[in-house]
Amino acid sequence: MTLHKLGKDPESPEGKSPTVYYDDRTDSYILQGWRVLDAERLRQMDIPEHETVIEFPKRMMQFFPEVNGGSTDA
Repeated sequence: MTLHKLGKDPESPEGKSPTVYYDDRTDSYILQGWRVLDAERLRQMDIPEHETVIEFPKRMMQFFPEVNGGSTDA
């Protein structure tokens, strides 16, 4: 398995998050973002015990190959 870093949030104050990765073994994306802790928002979702929820800014969609017309090859 190789994770390919596709992009980091250029507006992140510390330059650490959010980040988009592509996993070439599972052919899926892994998203690093801000943990959602707001109880009201979480109540509106049905989240299984083995899952978590992150917030991911819309501006980060540019890093998905399906959006930018590129490939997942970093």
